[in-house]
Amino acid sequence: MADNPEINRDDTASCFPRESMGKAEARAWFVSEVLPLEPALTQYLNRNWRNRTDIDDLLQDIYVRVCEAASKQRPDSARLFVFTTARNLLIDRMRRGRVIPIDTVESLEALNAAVDEPGPDRNLMAREELRRVEAALDRLPPRCREVVMLRRIEGLSRRDIAGRMGITEATVSEHLANGMRVLTDMLYGEITGSGRNP
Repeated sequence: MADNPEINRDDTASCFPRESMGKAEARAWFVSEVLPLEPALTQYLNRNWRNRTDIDDLLQDIYVRVCEAASKQRPDSARLFVFTTARNLLIDRMRRGRVIPIDTVESLEALNAAVDEPGPDRNLMAREELRRVEAALDRLPPRCREVVMLRRIEGLSRRDIAGRMGITEATVSEHLANGMRVLTDMLYGEITGSGRNP
């Protein structure tokens, strides 16, 4: 937790009312169940939030939400509860970031709705990224490529893919895991020079 904000252990327990849990029990639950999730939670936030300077604030907001909700009812699975809370917080933040209060502009023309349309540079970057993904998919073994495309592009379930391809769900999972690992290496490993061929 050296890179993460320090949490005042006395304050964490006080967010739970005494009716549902005692202070010592609440502190023990938070310290033993929630705080060990911090490295994984930080990694999740780094992957899903662009502005790295917000991560400490996001962690604190998640802890506050977890404490407030747990004060009403202690969750069965701390991990599931914390990561669901994190996902919901990120969704809330993204929605708030897109909302422009109407009283901040004098007329609707000042909003300039065309700003949301991608410019030529974004179109070019998107086309280049699509070419990189297509090239990476083409380098996958045929069965692996088919599984990845059916799951990630067409959105089929593992069971449907297994039925369509005449293989087991375990084989589908194996192809999918291998394919996604190889694609990640090809697409993002090239940036650091550690890309591998499948």
